[in-house]
Amino acid sequence: MVLIGPGGVGKGTLARRLVAKDAHLWLSKSWTTRRRRSTEDGSEYHFVDRATFEKAIDDGRFLEWAEFNGNLYGTPNPEPPNDVDVLLEIEVQGAEQVRRQRPDAVVFLIMPPSLEELEERLRSRGDHDEHVKFRLSSTPIELAKGRVLASYEVVNDDVERTTDEILSILEELRQRRRTPSKKE
Repeated sequence: MVLIGPGGVGKGTLARRLVAKDAHLWLSKSWTTRRRRSTEDGSEYHFVDRATFEKAIDDGRFLEWAEFNGNLYGTPNPEPPNDVDVLLEIEVQGAEQVRRQRPDAVVFLIMPPSLEELEERLRSRGDHDEHVKFRLSSTPIELAKGRVLASYEVVNDDVERTTDEILSILEELRQRRRTPSKKE
């Protein structure tokens, strides 16, 4: 299961809530070379330097990785416990790579309620003006690419409602997996 969407849309918050509410979800922790934000406690990513990240690329340790805004981001090859669904919270570029390797991946495009709300979220997490402008200018491109990849689009206008909507879809998918339809 993959969560994608523009920066500031709430992917990280949703991922943490989904895992907290569903014991059968396992969140893969991504790596990044970007600096930790003042609003982060360090648990959001494995924060590493560029040399460490590039060595991991050379060693084939990533399911997907991409460079975005001068920083590297990547998802290590997952090693989840048994009987769980893997949850990835990644950028659109990474989701393209995951789709090529795992066409059966379920991709959720997380949509902002509006561009104004997205801008406010970016600013409230401490992003600088230039970064906010860059993120807002790239949002239409990310959404267009995301729509091509997405199995589902969900508007994150209320975190609890959005979490419940995703969990409802996930439960329906699990039910289908448990009771496959008969071939006629």
